[in-house]
Amino acid sequence: MLESTRLTKPKSKIQQTRGFLARVPFNELLGIQLHRTHADGVTIRCQLRDALMNGAEVLHGGVTATLADVAVAVAIHHRFGGSRPITTVELKINYFRPVSAGTLYARASLLRVGGTICVGRVDLTDDQKRDVGVAIVTYIFLNGQHR
Repeated sequence: MLESTRLTKPKSKIQQTRGFLARVPFNELLGIQLHRTHADGVTIRCQLRDALMNGAEVLHGGVTATLADVAVAVAIHHRFGGSRPITTVELKINYFRPVSAGTLYARASLLRVGGTICVGRVDLTDDQKRDVGVAIVTYIFLNGQHR
């Protein structure tokens, strides 16, 4: 049986990407997990629970923003195998609808990868595949500037 090399990923690269997610304690605190990898990015997810809700009993917007931010970071890490240190320089998010139960998915795709910055788009959906929001996240490649 023939397999597309585009659809099969070396397990070590996926394990490395999962390891990157796990190295940040805040990601673990929120319960963020790698859902899928794509040719142009990744999808991560977060299972909603009471501790993540706001006073209106819907998912806190900060959790959603964090998920968008992390999705682009994971997409960059996955693309470069962790070889390029990064940090966020800008995040713009539009919320379309509140989420009160289930799982939130963040599908990140890298729109522009330059020598200094990388811009990613994140489509946020619930487990019924309804649009929850969209974000544009910009990262800078540190290239030793943080030391």
